[in-house]
Amino acid sequence: MNQPISQASAIHGFDELDGDTLHEECGVFGVLGHPDAATLTALGLHALQHRGQEAAGIVSFDGLRFHSERRMGLVGDHYTDPATIARLPGNISIGHNRYSTTGEVALRNVQPLFAELEVGGIAVAHNGNFTNGLTLRRQLIAGGAICQSTSDTEVVLHLIARSRYSSTADRFIDAIRQMEGGYSMLAITRTKLIAARDPTGIRPLVMGELDGKPVFASETCALDIIGAKFVRDVENGEVIICEIQSDGSISIDARKAGNGQPERLCLFEYVYFARPDSVVGGRSVYVARKNMGINLAKEAPVEADVVVPVPDGGTPAALGYAQESGIPFEYGIIRNHYVGRTFIEPTQQIRAFGVKLKHSANRAMIEGKRVVLVDDSIVRGTTSLKIVQMIREAGAKEVHIRVASPMIYYPDFYGIDTPDAEKLLANQYDSLEAMCRFIGADSLQFLSINGLYRAVGGEDRNNARPQFTDHYFTGDYPTRLLDKDGETMGRKVSLLTSNG
Repeated sequence: MNQPISQASAIHGFDELDGDTLHEECGVFGVLGHPDAATLTALGLHALQHRGQEAAGIVSFDGLRFHSERRMGLVGDHYTDPATIARLPGNISIGHNRYSTTGEVALRNVQPLFAELEVGGIAVAHNGNFTNGLTLRRQLIAGGAICQSTSDTEVVLHLIARSRYSSTADRFIDAIRQMEGGYSMLAITRTKLIAARDPTGIRPLVMGELDGKPVFASETCALDIIGAKFVRDVENGEVIICEIQSDGSISIDARKAGNGQPERLCLFEYVYFARPDSVVGGRSVYVARKNMGINLAKEAPVEADVVVPVPDGGTPAALGYAQESGIPFEYGIIRNHYVGRTFIEPTQQIRAFGVKLKHSANRAMIEGKRVVLVDDSIVRGTTSLKIVQMIREAGAKEVHIRVASPMIYYPDFYGIDTPDAEKLLANQYDSLEAMCRFIGADSLQFLSINGLYRAVGGEDRNNARPQFTDHYFTGDYPTRLLDKDGETMGRKVSLLTSNG
C-alpha cells in the first residue's frame, strides 16, 4: 500500500516523505439538473481537497455527449481556468479528488472513470477501498475482460457491463452488491445521478439540495461552499437514484442494497480526515476533536506551563486539553502551508531540514517552559521525534506529548493509506516508555479507546457490537478481507509504464 516518493507525494509535505502521515483515499461530489453543474463540482472538490491532492477529475453530460477533464495535481491548478470549465458543459456532473491507496499514480487511474455500455454511457467515482477488488479483477481478466487502469473503480464498470439487468440503476445495484469493503460512490448516466454507500457505512456521504436540485458530497463542508442545504446522510447500504424526467422534474428513488446491518462510521473521519467544519454522521467534527482533548486531559494530566498543538490536526484537541487542564493554550508551532509547492523534487539536502520545512517553533511561546504537545495521531513516530527535537532546540524545559487518539496497531484496507503493521510505532516497541525514549519526550500518553468513543458518540465502546469502525486501534475489522486473506491485497498489478 505504500507509494514510492514521487512528484505527487512530494507536494503533500515533508513529514510524508517518511511515510509518517495517514492519507484518505479521496473525496466525491456530484450535482444533477443544475446549469452550472461543472462549476459547482469544481467548487465542491476544492472544499474536499484535504481528502486527496494527487489528482482531480470531473465528468459532465450536456444532453448529447459526456465530457471529461482529468488532471494530476490540485483542483486550483486546473479548474479555476474558465476554459477548462467551458469544456465541461451540461447540467449533470460528478467529480473526484484522489489520493491513491490502490493503483499507481497515473492519469489513467484518475477518476471519474467512464465507459460506454449497451445501455449508454456511465461515469463512476468512489471514495474508499474494495477489500475484494483484486479478487474480482482476477476473475474478470480470467473471463476475458481487458483492464486499462489499476483502479478498482474499473471493476465496478465491468460488473455493470456484465449485469443481466436492463436498466442502468439495476445494473449499478447488482454490481455494488458484489463489492465488499468501505466506500461511497457516485455515478452519472445520461439522465441519472446515482449515489451509494457501503453496507457498513464506513465512508461518509451526504445529500444536499441547491435550487431544488440534488447534490451529493463526501462531507458537508462541500455543500457549504456552494450554499447548498444539507438534507441528510446517505444511509449505510443505501442507493439513491436521482433522475431527470421528460418534463424537467427530478425523481428521487431510495433503495437498500445492503443487508441491514448497523452503521459503523470510520473513527478516523473524526480523528483526522474530515474537515473540522464538517458534520459527519450528525456530529460536529470540531466538537468531537475538542472533546478528545478534554478527555485526554482527564486521562493523562501533567504539570506544564503551556499547551501547544501540532498543526493543524491537533489544534481542536489542544484547545480541549487546555480548557480542561487550565493550562494556557498557545501557538508554539507555526505551519508553513506552502512548502509542498515550493520544492517539487526535494534533494537529500533539502530533506535533511526535515520537519522544519513544514513546521517552525515559535520560540517566544516555548523558551523556558514545560510544553504539552497535543497531536491527533502518531503513525511511525518519525515526525514526532523531529518536532520534539525542534521544540527542545527552541529552549523548552520539558516536552510532554499527548495524543488525542489510541495507538495504531493495525493497517487499514478501506481507503486509508497506512504503513505495514511492522512499521507502525506501536508495534516497534514493547512499552510506552520505550516509545517515549525513541521520540525523545519527557512523557507520552495516548487517549484510550473509550475516551475516543465518548468524545465522538458519548458512550463507551460496545465490545459486542462496536458503534464505529476502529480496526486500526483494535484489530476488529468490520468486513471480510478477501484480497488480504487470499494474499492479493497490496499486490502490484502489471501495467504499461506511462508518463501521463
